[in-house]
Amino acid sequence: MGEAASDRSAMTVPRFVAAKAEGRRLVMLTAYDALWSGLFDQAGVDALLVGDSLSMVVQGHDTTLPVTLDEMIYHARMVVRGNRHALVVVDMPFMTFQVSPEQAIANAGRILKETGASAVKLEGGEYQAETILALSRADIPVMAHVGMKPQSVRMLGGMSKIQRDEDRLRTDAKSAEEAGAFAVVLELIPRDIAEAITAELSIPTIGIGAGPGCDGQVLVNQDMLGLGNGFNPKFLKRYADLRGEVLEAVSRYAEDVRAGDYPGEEHSHA
Repeated sequence: MGEAASDRSAMTVPRFVAAKAEGRRLVMLTAYDALWSGLFDQAGVDALLVGDSLSMVVQGHDTTLPVTLDEMIYHARMVVRGNRHALVVVDMPFMTFQVSPEQAIANAGRILKETGASAVKLEGGEYQAETILALSRADIPVMAHVGMKPQSVRMLGGMSKIQRDEDRLRTDAKSAEEAGAFAVVLELIPRDIAEAITAELSIPTIGIGAGPGCDGQVLVNQDMLGLGNGFNPKFLKRYADLRGEVLEAVSRYAEDVRAGDYPGEEHSHA
């Protein structure tokens, strides 16, 4: 069990950033509703990411591109309601920040205003530096995302392409920091490059498929809990087999109903 809720104070952006200097590893998971948000918060995670991954793991799409801003806001509201301590970060979905910094400010402002979340996350480094700077100047905390960027799936040709251009990766991460990002997600990059970037930056790096040298780690909760179906990248460690448990439980329930064993006398009112 994680750190007791009563012993924790709410995570803030400054506390999140300070964890790097303190040498404390940061724990982040995705969440999309109040139930799981509350459980992960109670277990002691530092941050909850309302990821645009909900397009795939919740909505059933093949990529993250279809999810809308309104849908992200809807799910983020639920996550905030279920959470008491963790920092809630919300992904900015495809085409909600790419047009202009003004568009990004308006949409990020909606996210914070309508959900109560603490920060937004957007994909990009050097090419989004102007937007990150504009958001930071509007007092909107921004987490950047470099390496494999799922919203770039059409350009990259796939969702699991390891990014190995060290100069590009280091430039993207440093540009994000200089523009005002408070943290950077590093996705699917070689561990030695991730370690070098982490050493260069004064802000935390959060890895997913980037090795152990990052300042923290994030996973999609359905993957970590073993709820997925067939997704098995090298970086993933499953901490449970909830898919198997759910299938077994529902099968037993169906058998009991069809056999007339449920509900029994103990489940019935006089």
